Parts: sequence; C-alpha cells; structure tokens
Amino acid sequence: MLFRPLHHVGPILTAAIPMALVLLTCATSASAQDADVGGLIRELSSQLGGVQPGSDAGASLSGRLIQLFVLVTALSVAPGLLVVMTSFTRFVIVFSMLRLALGLNQTPPNIVLNAMALFMTFFVMQPVFEDAWEGGIRPLMNNAITEEQAIQNISEPFYNFMAVNTRDKDIQLFTDIANDATTQPEEADAGPSWRVLVPSFMISELRRAFTIGFLIYLPFVAIDLIVASVLMSAGMMMLPPVLVSLPFKVIFFVLIDGWYMLAGSLIQSYLSG
Repeated sequence: MLFRPLHHVGPILTAAIPMALVLLTCATSASAQDADVGGLIRELSSQLGGVQPGSDAGASLSGRLIQLFVLVTALSVAPGLLVVMTSFTRFVIVFSMLRLALGLNQTPPNIVLNAMALFMTFFVMQPVFEDAWEGGIRPLMNNAITEEQAIQNISEPFYNFMAVNTRDKDIQLFTDIANDATTQPEEADAGPSWRVLVPSFMISELRRAFTIGFLIYLPFVAIDLIVASVLMSAGMMMLPPVLVSLPFKVIFFVLIDGWYMLAGSLIQSYLSG
C-alpha cells in the first residue's frame, strides 16, 4: 500500500519540464531574434553533423538541437515554475507563519517544512500533472501530435487550475495595466493571457496565505496575553512570558490535532480546474 502512489511520479516529474515551454513560448516575441536563433542552429547543425543546411538530415539534427536546448532551459527554470504556477507558495508561507506563531525558531526545520509543502503540492497538483501527461507529453513522445499541439495541451490544465483559483479583482488589475501599456487591449471573452494570469495567481496566493496565517496567529496570541497577565499579577516580572507560554501553545496545538486540521483545510481550499 505504501508503494502504490509511485506510478504517479513519472507524470509529475515529467510534467514539470514541459511547464517551462509555456513561459518560453510566451516570452518569445521578436521575429528577428527568432530568425537569428534559427540561422544559428542551422549553422551549428551543419558544422556538427557535416550535412547541408537545407537537407532532411540537417532539419532532423536542428530539431534535436532545439529539443536539447529546450530541455536544458526547462530544467533550469523548473524550480521557479513550481513556485509560481502551483500551490507551493501558499503551503510554505502558512507553515512558516505557524512556526513563528508557536514561537519555535527552528522546529520543524526548514527542510521539513519545504518537503511537506512540496509533497502536499504534488498531491493537489496530481490531476493537473496527469492531464498534462496524458494530453500532451505522452502523445508527443508517441509522435501523435506536433510540438505546438503538445504545448497547448500541456499548458491548458495549468491555465485552468490557476484561473479558477485566482480572484477576479487581481486579474482585472493586471488586465487594466496590460491594456494601458499596449495598443492592443486584451479580449475579455478570450480569458486572461499568461502575462496577466501568472502574476494575478501569485498575489492571490500571497493574500490567501497571509489571511490563513493571521487566523492561525490569533489563538496563540491569546495564550501569550493570558500567560503574561498571570505572570504580571503574580509579580513574576523577570520571568519571560514567552518561555512559559511556549509549552502551553505546543500542547494546545497537539490537543486540537492542528497538523490534521491545517493540512486538510489547505488542500480543500483549492478548486479543481
């Protein structure tokens, strides 16, 4: 039973690489630069393979060089994409604020909090990764679809996930800024573009994370105030209230089964795409 989820690791890890194709595709806008890069790749393929630039062998080698370049670039930006396009940001911020509210500086350590946030992110994003795998990556590996179709199929699950978990107010903010900065305003019916959706999703995640952190802080602040009042009324001015309230906060969190409640609430706070 413990090893049953391992068959999902392939779609999860492999989906993280094509996520980079989404931002790379959105970032390439200058046609002159594309032509220069294409000419450079054709020249490089002809030098390495000893083939003519216009031949079928040269086109095949150029395609492999492009795939290798995209793969290396995707591996370098995959950690950043994991943060900006998934639920990782909300989880790690809430766990960090919980540790501060408890008054524990290094317990749990950062590696534990990051690992817990990472695997909870995989749990939440598993349907999205599977849709990207089944719709884009596997058909592309089987040569059933083109690269353009694969990028579209891979990016669509992530787009839908971010769209349903982003506030309309945040989307409208970046849409208005984008329309003021360009002569071609975005169409409302077509949905927000990637340049609008990604920062909107990020500030929505930050707002929700800080809201949850505020609610977590309240009961622990109440415990600190009660302990400080008792110590002051007893005349124990020199005894730090934090030192006395720490065990009470820890046992309170354990008795209410805080990790169970917090993990369940965080996971259920996300809507499926």
